[in-house]
Amino acid sequence: MPQTSADSAGRAISHVAIIMDGNGRWATQKGWPRLVGHRKGAERVKEIVRAAPDIGISWLTLYAFSTENWKRSTEEVLGLMAIFARYIQREAAAMAAEGVRMRFIGDRTRLAPKLQRLMSGIEARTAHLTRLNLTVAINYGGRDEIIRASRSLAQEVAEGRFDPSALTEAAFAARLDTGGFPDPDLVIRTSGETRTSNFLPWQAAYAEYEFTETLWPDFSPEELAAILGRYGNRERRFGGVKT
Repeated sequence: MPQTSADSAGRAISHVAIIMDGNGRWATQKGWPRLVGHRKGAERVKEIVRAAPDIGISWLTLYAFSTENWKRSTEEVLGLMAIFARYIQREAAAMAAEGVRMRFIGDRTRLAPKLQRLMSGIEARTAHLTRLNLTVAINYGGRDEIIRASRSLAQEVAEGRFDPSALTEAAFAARLDTGGFPDPDLVIRTSGETRTSNFLPWQAAYAEYEFTETLWPDFSPEELAAILGRYGNRERRFGGVKT
């Protein structure tokens, strides 16, 4: 039976989100091109995805490429896009066999048509699976997501399809890329940086955070399990006071 992780109040830890940072530094420290680090990072994704259900994670969201990452060199951006496409192609069958449902968040319009087709294809192929809900953020930025949701809502109001007085947090959240997803319980960032980097600002409003010095290519399932163990000792009050 899979191990179940739970927080200090006995609630199951359902959703873990990870800012996968440090691929380039990992490669540079070894004297290799940055893309070598990104390829190693993709291999690490496979290990973490495979291990996640067995340590009690049913939702896993990974930050792969931000709206700001377009500022990197053309070589690195093109290399990353090729890695994304190759990962989807190579892992589609394995994820389906292991019960992994894969989805993507972010603005797809700037991505190459071939990559968009691959993303849509694996989403359709795995839509019925439930062992692990894997979400990958590509060309994602939290502020961009909120702006896009706001535009969508404004259009509904302009067309008379939505009454502004009916707006609630739940109604707005439903228009985000993550509509229908549970909010993350825990956000992890690797590589020693302590920024949230525009990742899930709405969804992670009450998430716990863990920052580790480990570079993403060295981040192991064992370290993930240890972090979940520490999370279990935290008291989550969501603005209330323990009685």
